[in-house]
Amino acid sequence: MSKLTETASQLRRDIVRMVHAVQSGHPGGSLGCADYFTALFFDVMKHTAVPFSMDGVGQDLFFLSNGHISPVYYSALARSGYFPVTELSTFRRLNTRLQGHPTTHEHLPGVRIASGSLGQGMSVAIGAALAKKQNNDTNIVYCLHGDGELNEGQNWEAILFAAHNKVDNLIATIDWNGQQIDGSTDNVLSLGNLKAKFEAFDWLVLEMDGNDMDAVVAGLNNAKTFLGKGKPIVILMKTEMGKGVDFMEGSHEWHGIAPNDEQLAKALGQLEETLGDY
Repeated sequence: MSKLTETASQLRRDIVRMVHAVQSGHPGGSLGCADYFTALFFDVMKHTAVPFSMDGVGQDLFFLSNGHISPVYYSALARSGYFPVTELSTFRRLNTRLQGHPTTHEHLPGVRIASGSLGQGMSVAIGAALAKKQNNDTNIVYCLHGDGELNEGQNWEAILFAAHNKVDNLIATIDWNGQQIDGSTDNVLSLGNLKAKFEAFDWLVLEMDGNDMDAVVAGLNNAKTFLGKGKPIVILMKTEMGKGVDFMEGSHEWHGIAPNDEQLAKALGQLEETLGDY
């Protein structure tokens, strides 16, 4: 097991334990994106946890648009040094900095936007990327979005804007798991040919397997080779909701429900403790 794969396993343990402890939260998408967060925060992205600055000058930036998968975000931030790992035990509790959806008024290091309302992260990421261009900051802006989130029309206005303004220091990733809270994306509101849509909006479109660590690292690094060439970049990342926990995998039903005691024990039995539980 590689170091990154070990880290991803620990993130998955953190996710199910956090959500179980308060019987509230979103484990499905969080589990599916654990490999992406691990590759980004522990290998690909150039960032410094301490000291943390909101402006992020001289660092790569990450924006989580589908903020309901906060468990994996918080775990990645804590495990990469932004705040104590023990603070994960406060997830969704009264007066915590680890709200169910990330917020900025709690001043949690690593969180630069509130992302409870879907559809807004693309606009923010594009704005941050343009700011870096204007400041001659050569660092990269990354953002993550749910596929069901693309039902929000604001995304497509931002996607048009980014291509028109040649925002080519941005790598957006779509968690393409085919599931959203009410069912499959095909049944709720079909996205059709997503690759063709982005290409029609004049983006460079790449694809990768989001649940294969080597593929994620290679895919993100490959995307970096296309920066500065006049087009924004999007990666369509195929994942499985609930990845790593067999009874959660592939089902929209685990979008936003917590495991009970028996289910937690079963899940933890499938996920190796590699960095030490909080």
